[in-house]
Amino acid sequence: MEGGQNIFKLIFAYFFIVGIFQLIAYYYLGLEISNYEFVVKTPFQSLIISFVTLVGTLITIWVMMKFVDKKPFYTLGFKNHEIANDVCKGLFLGFIIMLFGFGILFFLNQIQIQNVFFDVNSFFAGFLLFIFVGITEEVLVRGYILKNLLASFNAYIALFISAFIFSVLHLGNPFINFIGFIQLFVAGLLLGIPYVMTRKLWFSIAFHFSWNFFQGTIFGFNVSGHRNYSIIETKFNSETVWNGGYFGFEGSILCLLFQLIVIAYFLLDNNKKSFKYLFDNELNKT
Repeated sequence: MEGGQNIFKLIFAYFFIVGIFQLIAYYYLGLEISNYEFVVKTPFQSLIISFVTLVGTLITIWVMMKFVDKKPFYTLGFKNHEIANDVCKGLFLGFIIMLFGFGILFFLNQIQIQNVFFDVNSFFAGFLLFIFVGITEEVLVRGYILKNLLASFNAYIALFISAFIFSVLHLGNPFINFIGFIQLFVAGLLLGIPYVMTRKLWFSIAFHFSWNFFQGTIFGFNVSGHRNYSIIETKFNSETVWNGGYFGFEGSILCLLFQLIVIAYFLLDNNKKSFKYLFDNELNKT
């Protein structure tokens, strides 16, 4: 159970180190600490906070890998193999899901286009923001937590625990609802399965970034409850289980359906040897 013990150690180190970085950023930006999650941020403020969170996370995990796990940092999932292929697949999958989601909801009149406006500074701020978020959450949850869970449990249990942790990390998000929580759990499975199959983070990072970027910066949805600049500004007449309401597309049944379809595809793709990795517990400990 050494892997599980390492995760508890990570939790204490993470909140201490990352917390210090975030407190410094909030003080520098003049934001109220008491309103930590709910204060309205400018794109620049959000970008700075996400950047320091990324730096704090990487430092925390580097310390854990060096002094606790005693393994090189790259073993988290940064194998130098088929990087471009994994990144392109992740980017394409995130884009196509959001494109179809937006198109279906627009066709069903669940959302309406209110405005289309391109601001170059806000666009690149959103681009960088979601790169930082994608790397932070994937290195933390899949790269370290799931990797350690796989050393102590079989793949099913490890996936479910890591997915649950991923969804719990978002409990403080604005407007989170039951469907949103379940969807985040399923998203944790969706992002975790490719890691179990390949032990690489490239696809998961690219997919996570693409999912958030096209959802928020392009198609105008809230991203896990957070409102950001978007080229397409959308609105809805009322919150429904189809449009996800103020939590965003991630709070919708449609999003959950798309994710389950992709998970089924992963599990049935014999060319990726998914069953070999998912069922062989000895391989999961390597």
